[in-house]
Amino acid sequence: MATLDEHPLSGATADAPLIRAYCGERSTHHPVWFMRQAGRSLPEYRALRTGTKMLDACLDPDLVTEITLQPVRRHGVDAAIFFSDIVVPLRLAGVGVDIVPGRGPVLEHPVRTAADVAALRERSLEAEALAPISAAVQQLTRELGRTPLIGFAGAPFTLAAYLVEGGPSKDHLAARTMMHAQPQVWAELMGWLAEVTGAFLHAQVRAGASAAQLFDSWAGTLSRADYIRYVAPYSRAALAPVRQLRIGDHSVPTVHFGVGTGHLLTAMHEVGVDVVGVDWRTPLDQAAAALPGVVLQGNIDPAMLAADWPVLREHAQQVLTAGRAAPAHVVNLGHGVPPETDPEVLTRLTGWLHEQ
Repeated sequence: MATLDEHPLSGATADAPLIRAYCGERSTHHPVWFMRQAGRSLPEYRALRTGTKMLDACLDPDLVTEITLQPVRRHGVDAAIFFSDIVVPLRLAGVGVDIVPGRGPVLEHPVRTAADVAALRERSLEAEALAPISAAVQQLTRELGRTPLIGFAGAPFTLAAYLVEGGPSKDHLAARTMMHAQPQVWAELMGWLAEVTGAFLHAQVRAGASAAQLFDSWAGTLSRADYIRYVAPYSRAALAPVRQLRIGDHSVPTVHFGVGTGHLLTAMHEVGVDVVGVDWRTPLDQAAAALPGVVLQGNIDPAMLAADWPVLREHAQQVLTAGRAAPAHVVNLGHGVPPETDPEVLTRLTGWLHEQ
């Protein structure tokens, strides 16, 4: 076990409301942050990103620091989420990938065969490649002080879906086909992705992140049986490097979130996390009944951000009420902030949540 005595989690952020909630304690106010709070809904972000490609921005420590801090300054949220993209570790490992505006991540060469996977497995994510990530986290934690930084990574299945499909897909059929038609190739691919994801998360936490969240954006397309057999072991392996760390007297809180994963909540918790994120489809009291004793995060419907304030406020109150069924609750959206969201709505919502 590693011990990192000067890490924020051993001092500055140990008693932060978010960390206390992640550890199962109710605090003086409802801790809140928003998925995708750092980025596209903020005019200051759009101004800063002008002329810079997304993945280039993600590898510039100064840009990452400023973008990550923008919503903390503006909204007064209880945590920063590391500004990155799920395909950043692939880029760092030398995989040809770019983010095409209006489409999303696109691979130079889709990974479809045993030879494709064997070529991937010759790559690894070394400390030198991770240096800009570590540098950005170190800069951020100096600026954030007592506000925790949450580390971020895409889960192996979601990364595999992009790799096999070659880009975005509605049903991830090619990835699900490989799972069954080429199970050994699938296992090799997922094993490599678990190693890369684990290294990416571990670098963020060692550099100063106080928690880590694994996003499995596309796991909801899977049956429960397929998730347990073909995906869960690799999510568990990806989280292991963080779960093995000790920061003073603390373990590092871990969060798992997926979209459309109401049928997978217990299986997602069983990969070994402290907190389960819930999307807008599943009421938090129902999630709490399925996950007794587990801290929950969520789950304001992002569509409500465009509603009139009384409608949004009533919906948020319903979320708070349902969240009381869990031992602790971190307020968030049931997915990311839509790009067209008025930032003033998020600022107003944060202030209202803190008063409840």
